Amino acid sequence: MHVPKAIVPMPTYVTVLENEVSCVFRIRRATNKGKFTVIIFIKIIGYLNTLIQSAKKMGMARNYKLIVVLFLMGMQVVFAQAIPGAYQTQRYFPLLKGKSVGLVVNHTSVIGSTHLADSLLHAGIQVKKVFAPEHGFRGTADAGAHIDNEVDKQTGLPLISLYGKHKKPTPEDLQGLDIVVFDIQDVGARFYTFSSTLFYVMEACAENKVKLLILDRANPNGHYVDGPVLDRKFASFVGLNPIPVVHGLTMGEFAGMINGEKWLANGLSCDLQVIDCQLYIHRDIVPITIAPSPNLPNDQSIGLYPSLCLLEPTLVSVGRGTNNQFQVLGTPNPAAGSYTFTPVPTPGAMDPPLKGSLCYGLDLREVNTRELGFSLKYLIHFFQATGSKESFFTSASFFDKLAGTDSLRLMLMAGKSEEEIRASWQPALNTYKKMRKRYLIYRD
Repeated sequence: MHVPKAIVPMPTYVTVLENEVSCVFRIRRATNKGKFTVIIFIKIIGYLNTLIQSAKKMGMARNYKLIVVLFLMGMQVVFAQAIPGAYQTQRYFPLLKGKSVGLVVNHTSVIGSTHLADSLLHAGIQVKKVFAPEHGFRGTADAGAHIDNEVDKQTGLPLISLYGKHKKPTPEDLQGLDIVVFDIQDVGARFYTFSSTLFYVMEACAENKVKLLILDRANPNGHYVDGPVLDRKFASFVGLNPIPVVHGLTMGEFAGMINGEKWLANGLSCDLQVIDCQLYIHRDIVPITIAPSPNLPNDQSIGLYPSLCLLEPTLVSVGRGTNNQFQVLGTPNPAAGSYTFTPVPTPGAMDPPLKGSLCYGLDLREVNTRELGFSLKYLIHFFQATGSKESFFTSASFFDKLAGTDSLRLMLMAGKSEEEIRASWQPALNTYKKMRKRYLIYRD
């Protein structure tokens, strides 16, 4: 089997930086709060001195160029984004050596520009198979598209789809595996199906006594918690557990909640270990460099996604079939707004809703999504603009599954305001927020 060359980021200078990560983190916290004072400057000088001392211990004291590079890299780290678990190879490679490994990964599972699978194989780790979630291993399949089991052409690894009818690994799938590694970029919305995939993988691992290792990644919508909490009567693959639309958890934290709340079948607990992100707190702005799925192409779409996904089973296009997915809204009714677009087949949306129809609506590309949060304003706007009432919902049952309740739809049809609708879910949301605190790995 041909294994492409992979980059395993384990140079000596990274080890030096990792030894000082707590110092860097303190500096970063202070600078983030706008307190770049003489005290912070002194701390930075202290950090440089620490690097010099580390260099001396490693026999590099005379290499002043390297020390300067270390210092500049350290200052980059001060202002850097979160360091994903996958990048911290020194923390988990030893756990995988000599083990038969399964991967739950997609195109976002990278170390720099190299796929995790390639890096593991290059390091001599025995990767036996890959489990692929919605959109597939390479992330190009349409939402909801059937994904066949196949072999990855680049690595020769067998691929097992965890979408469609086969959402949960079978005992046969896990046979011979010592450990399963989960590394997927999530976006923090309950109906984004990667969290459901995680749930089923945890359950399968618990039932078959296979360890699960999560390489955690920051949540781009992790800075807030909002929306109705799912009523288990409406559980489906777009929402299995009693959490709100915007749950405010990383996948590592969510896994801890699943275990802690005994949500797995028969109250089982998964043998779980999380390699947490470094330099991350929930209120951070988290730019996404790789689109997590074909129809979430950028940070704007990810920020709007929790509010706009509810419009999918309605008369409204959320921009699938355009280059502005989840950033524009429209319907064939001119009363909906002056912005226009026409959905056409595109990669990731070959048969988009309202294909070929001129849609009128709103351009949301300049909306401040941090200020918007989870909002019903667009749902209410289009519900009122179309004047369609019950026919507004192309699938009332799917809308209820996305919302996690039928009360949102019923209150909307009853003409309730956003304030009244939001008030209806506050008691359950407040209870969830208290529970969430028990499982946080990162500060809010």
